Order: sequence, then structure tokens, then C-alpha cells
Amino acid sequence: MTPEELSLAISACLKDAVAAGEISLAASAVPDEVRVERPKNRDHGDWATNIALQLAKPAGMNPRDLATVLRTRLASIDGVSAVDIAGPGFLNITVDAAAAGALAKVIVEAGRTYGTNTALAGHTVNMEFVSANPTGPLHIGHTRWAALGDAIARVLRASGARVTTEYYINDAGSQMNVFANSVYSRLHGRPVPEGGYPGQYIADLGHEVLTVHPDIRELTEVAAVPVIRAAAYKAQLKDIKTTLADFGVEFDVYFSEQELHDGGAIESAVARLREQGHVFDDGGAVWLRTTDFGDDKDRVMIRANGEPTYFAADAAYYLSKKDRGFPEKIYLLGADHHGYINRLKAIAACAGDDPEANIEVLIGQLVSVNGAKLSKRAGNIIELRDLVDWLGKDAVRYSLARFPADSPLTLDPELLKKNSNENPVFYVQYAHARSRGAARNAVAAGVDRSVFEAALLDHTTENELLSHLGSYPSIVAKAAELREPHRVARHLELIAGAYHRWYDACRVAPMGEEPVTDVNRTRLWLNDATSQVLANGLDLLGVSAPERM
Repeated sequence: MTPEELSLAISACLKDAVAAGEISLAASAVPDEVRVERPKNRDHGDWATNIALQLAKPAGMNPRDLATVLRTRLASIDGVSAVDIAGPGFLNITVDAAAAGALAKVIVEAGRTYGTNTALAGHTVNMEFVSANPTGPLHIGHTRWAALGDAIARVLRASGARVTTEYYINDAGSQMNVFANSVYSRLHGRPVPEGGYPGQYIADLGHEVLTVHPDIRELTEVAAVPVIRAAAYKAQLKDIKTTLADFGVEFDVYFSEQELHDGGAIESAVARLREQGHVFDDGGAVWLRTTDFGDDKDRVMIRANGEPTYFAADAAYYLSKKDRGFPEKIYLLGADHHGYINRLKAIAACAGDDPEANIEVLIGQLVSVNGAKLSKRAGNIIELRDLVDWLGKDAVRYSLARFPADSPLTLDPELLKKNSNENPVFYVQYAHARSRGAARNAVAAGVDRSVFEAALLDHTTENELLSHLGSYPSIVAKAAELREPHRVARHLELIAGAYHRWYDACRVAPMGEEPVTDVNRTRLWLNDATSQVLANGLDLLGVSAPERM
């Protein structure tokens, strides 16, 4: 019996009790699904629910009396061996071994789809993250959102949401001119101008420009800089895409800020927001009255000299997402962007949207790595590619996904390179590799999955392992709801620990000359179910599930 099946069974008992007049509730007040959780003390049963406390007041009943009605009905359900009432009205439910063990077969047959759910079905989301300026290589400051943003997108999709991941290319504005002038200077053997971009990569970009435009040095500076800007930008963006792909991050859309300017989107945005009644003119400039919606000050969209501000591009970009059919927009921003939250929500409100429903801004805190060295290529930063070369993609991605985004994080490279249980990513990956090794050994010993007798999975370690496997879909759904993929990582560690304890206590392959029994065959199902859940969970984090280690 899966947690979802038990949840539906409790709901059915409630509806039957209401229909029989045992509980005075409107049928619409009975939830279709009832939340069940693991009790903190496993001596209290396999699952617990507080539904009696939730419905007691609308039903006009004492919670324990309502719980008593439910206990009578639940106790008669196949697979439920005991129901106890605790405290003010909690229901503690114990399922029999056969009902608990049946989950192993369910998981194996579901395969890669086990853990997917429909909690966010009907949600259409645009999620923007990383969005680094195309003026240099990706660095450690971008690494956290690359890993977390991709993992959030994965858990959202696993929970039924339609997600488009988007990278906003900041390819307009003065920084692009500084970038082009830096490359121009290095092409001519001169130091970059004051405030320019340092690093060997600028010289390398100059060589790439020369490959495409071998006569570039012969042009005047006025003629050369626009050509250099376009070619160097293209080369640097390609480098960013390659670095992200090597990190396991693929974006559905790369959206150019310059195209907003060139296509008239900013002028259109000003006109549309003026129609909404939130744009006003003052001092020769065009303003958006964002203070009406919680911003600390009104924002200039068009300066008095006619130049649009970066904020105007933000507004046009928001409207573009809205026009492209994304009612929900998630922005993942760096630690220095707290001030953007209110202004982005104000843009949504000025556009006629609900800031609490149509836009969500997540702020990620800084990440550092003990002993990390600055990039030889970029000179003043720690490059993402160097970090991955040093510690490995899996170690970096898992470690970044293992903590909430809003907590500062320092990675310990010595720990991440250890092949020991102290290293969380090794601990989980080793559990998967160990389960695959156990399966190979079992098959070599003549064990197959031709028999499945759920009641044979009655060892205490099997009960623990099955309970964690059964909780996995709800963990994925919660991770998606709260945008917290670290919940998946931490749960995988619980599964890994339970698996290691089960492996030590219960053999899948028979010992020596012992005959193959149905116990061995049934345990192979549980072994393979664990492999599947670990692989599914690691995939949500963008981490590999090795067959051997």
C-alpha cells in the first residue's frame, strides 16, 4: 500500500461516514486526498494523519470522536492491520507486511515514472536563471543557480508543471561596449582600458575574432569595434552555452535583451503600462508609479535624454513573458538582487497581474569553496569549468542542490573528493552502485523476479526501507511546491542509509550452496525498486547514478 493509496482510502472512509450520517459535513468539505506522514516514533505505526483535528470544528465534533468513527472504518480496509488514536485525535495507522511490501513491485513496474505526480498539473511556468552577462566566462557566482535552477525545473516538471527554462542575455548597454573595446585593445597589443575586462580570455576572444575577420586590425577603431562586439559576443555566448551543457544544464530559450530594444518592445511596454494608468511624466522623464504596489520609490523608464533605463527593459521583458503565455514567472537572482524583488512585483501589478500568483523571485546566497584558485584564463574569478574539472560535475551539483538557496554555503573540497560515507554524494551514489552490484550477483546466482510475495518482506530493515521509498513521491511534490530540491537530496540520503542497513541484514543472493527461494526472488524486487528510486532522485538533481564504483 503506497501513501497515496492510503490517502485515498482515508478520504473514501470520510465520504462513506458523511453519507451514513456519522459525520456532519458537506460532501464538498471532504478532501479528495488526505495528507499522511511518517510518525516521528515508528512504534506509533507506519503512517499518521491529523485529518480528524482538521475537520472536527466544521463537523461540530470532538476530534477524538471523529477519529473514532474513522478508526472503525479504516480498520476494515484490506492491508491495514491496526489503527490507534493518539493525543487529541491523531490517527496512527499500521499496515501489514504484504500491503507494505507490495510497493516494491509498484516501483519496479513504474520505472522512471515513479515519483512523478500531478501536484502542479495545469501550471505553466517560465523560469529564468543564471542570465550572466555575455562579457566573460561563467564563474562560481553563477554555479549555484545553474545547479539549483535546473534542479527546480526538474522537480517542477516531475510534479506535472509545464516549464520553460530561460536565459536572459544581457547583450545591450554600456557593458557590451566596454567588452568590445577591451577585445579591440588586446588585438592591438595594448592594455585594456580603465574599467575594462581583464584576463587571458579577452586575448583569446581577439584571436577568435581574427579567425572570422582576418583583416580586422586594418579597420579604423570606429569601424572595427562594432564588428568585434558582434563576433566576440557570439564566441563568448557559445562558451557559456558549452560550459552549461558540460554542467548538465540546457536552456529552452536564450532571450536577447538587445532584441527588446531593436524590436520596439520597450516603447510598447511604456505605452501599455500608460494605458493601465501607472505611467506618468515628470522632469522630462517617463516614470512608472511602482510605489502604488510596495516599491520604495517610483522608477524611471525613459530618461530625460530619451534613453531607456535597465528597468524599462525589465518591464518589457516581463510583458514579453506574459505575451508568450506564461502566467507564472519565476526569477532566480543572486544575493545582491534583494532590491529587485519589490520592483519586479510592482511591474507585475502595474501590468494588471497578481504579484503573489504571477511572479516569484528567489534569491540565492553566495557560495564559496575552500582552497579554490582564481582562474588562470579569467584572472580575477573562479570559473565554473575549473570548479567542475577540480571537484567533478556530480559532486558540485549534488552539493549545491543539497542546501536551501537562501543559506550561505562553503564547499569543502577535501570532503567532496573522499570515497567515504562522510561524503553525501558518494554515500548516495554508492548505494545505487551497490544495489546494481547486488542485482548482478543475484542474477549470476540464479535469482530472478519470477516470483513476488510481498508478505515475505517482513524484516525490520525492509519495513524501514519501504517506508522511505513510499515517501519519495510526496517529497518530490513538496520540493516542487516549495522550490526546494534539497528535500530530494536529503531524502535520498535516508534511502541510502536504509538500503545499506538492509543490505547488511538481508541477503538477495543465497549464501554458498543454499537454494534460491522466493525470499531471494522477492528481495530482488525490493533491491531493484531501491535502485530505481535512487536513480530517479539523482536524475532530478542532475547527478549520475553509476552502475559501479
